[in-house]
Amino acid sequence: MRDIQFRCSSLGHLMTEPRTRAEGDLSMGARSYIRQLVKEELFSVEFEVSSKETDKGIAVENAAIALLNKVRGLNLSKNTERRRNEWITGECDLFDAPRRRGHDIKAPWSLKTFPAWTVDAIDPLYDWQMRGYMMLWDADEWEVNYTLVDTPEDLRRNEPLEQHVVDHIPPEHRVTTWLIERDLMKEAQIREKVEAARWYYGQLIREFDASHRLDDVIDVQVREVGPTNKLAAAPAAKPRHAPVLLPNIF
Repeated sequence: MRDIQFRCSSLGHLMTEPRTRAEGDLSMGARSYIRQLVKEELFSVEFEVSSKETDKGIAVENAAIALLNKVRGLNLSKNTERRRNEWITGECDLFDAPRRRGHDIKAPWSLKTFPAWTVDAIDPLYDWQMRGYMMLWDADEWEVNYTLVDTPEDLRRNEPLEQHVVDHIPPEHRVTTWLIERDLMKEAQIREKVEAARWYYGQLIREFDASHRLDDVIDVQVREVGPTNKLAAAPAAKPRHAPVLLPNIF
């Protein structure tokens, strides 16, 4: 039986606090998120779809890193290593090993969505994501860097040019940084939430398997038809093939 490792990017969805005692260790929002994850695994699909914002982030990643390096006097390259521990897994954007500091790159869609002040850059989802990276890379600090660069022409379409062509703006005005310091108590909370999420994940698998067996479906059909129907009068036919059981994923 294997243990599920949650991605750092998913931690913010797990860490929301329950509003009532009845919710237990996981909030209703966290439980809903986990059900989506389980459904993705059961049906071998991914529900995250592409958007213009994510497409831009992928397209301009190198330009965004170059802008950060220029403004901050750094010489960092894109990280390609995925790390994991007992609870989580993640692949960060940049890591400055001598300074024990990581960097996450965000490329806002436009000048309108660019957070010009740090107060506008703070996001609880990103906070927990960076704390996951600090666990994996044993870092003291992690930065979330919002870097404003030109939007590729094929993505911006008919939107105002002045919101997407921004290279004329001084480079230092196009980088907003939010610094997060390591907190071991919050990392302990991450471990506790992941353990609770694993238990719920396994429970969902078992519930799905128990409620979607082929023989159970046939039995339900018989009872719903009623005793006057020919199907109900005859004994339930056995399926030609043995029911397909979901593999034990743990």
